[in-house]
Amino acid sequence: MTQLVSVLIPAHNEAGYIAACLDALFASDPLPNGMSGEVLVLANGCTDNTAEIARSISPAAGWIMQVLEIAEGGKLNALNTGDATAKGDVLIYLDADVVVEPALIQQIATALAGDGPLYGSGRPVVAPARTPLTRAYGRFWQKLPFVSQGVPGFGLFAMNRAGRLRWGNWPDIISDDTFARLSFSPSERISLPARYHWPMVEGLENLVRVRRRQNIGVCEIEETFPQLLKNDEKMPVGVAGLLKLAGCDPLGFGAYALVSLLVKTPMYSSRSRWARGR
Repeated sequence: MTQLVSVLIPAHNEAGYIAACLDALFASDPLPNGMSGEVLVLANGCTDNTAEIARSISPAAGWIMQVLEIAEGGKLNALNTGDATAKGDVLIYLDADVVVEPALIQQIATALAGDGPLYGSGRPVVAPARTPLTRAYGRFWQKLPFVSQGVPGFGLFAMNRAGRLRWGNWPDIISDDTFARLSFSPSERISLPARYHWPMVEGLENLVRVRRRQNIGVCEIEETFPQLLKNDEKMPVGVAGLLKLAGCDPLGFGAYALVSLLVKTPMYSSRSRWARGR
């Protein structure tokens, strides 16, 4: 029986990114035998030509694509709309500014084909940044254990249908990727070796605001879904580990430490639950 892989791409004013995202996706290695793919571009609350650009991209052989224009903005609403449409046995949630390497989609489709609940993602690589501070911060951040050894899933995460049945609609929370990851035990999470490229926000102010929002999102899950914390595979870097990393990259450590310090100051407090640097 043919199995289907669904790739859901929430996109809000992503005209500058959606073509590269789709081009990379359709340049992926062929899906395993017996599998076909569908792409759902979830253009939500767009005031640019994201949907028009997406429709101009021709799907690769073995793939079909729909562009759903959703009047209301908001990632969680877009995900709920996409889930109501997606028919896949494997569901891949892909940010519109992420570029996958050719092997990743095939690896995910193969790894998550089992019957039991499974979650997976590839190895994230911070895309080249324009500003020196973001380059230094991203370089150091990539070496932290949570990123280098875990299955963090920011920008791209996937699950099979059995895993997605663990909850109904996506809750109205900040950190959908954390919620998804913690809905699976460490033994159910699979790290695939293929990579994807994820852009980090540019400049000090944006780094601080987004980092603060991420921290708030984690706290929100701790308060709202405390039962999920049992699945949190702690990977503390520790003082010795931090000093070792700092010795290897003092500039990166300085950038990381500066952002970490400023996150705690009130001057960067965000009035919005959503913070975006570009």
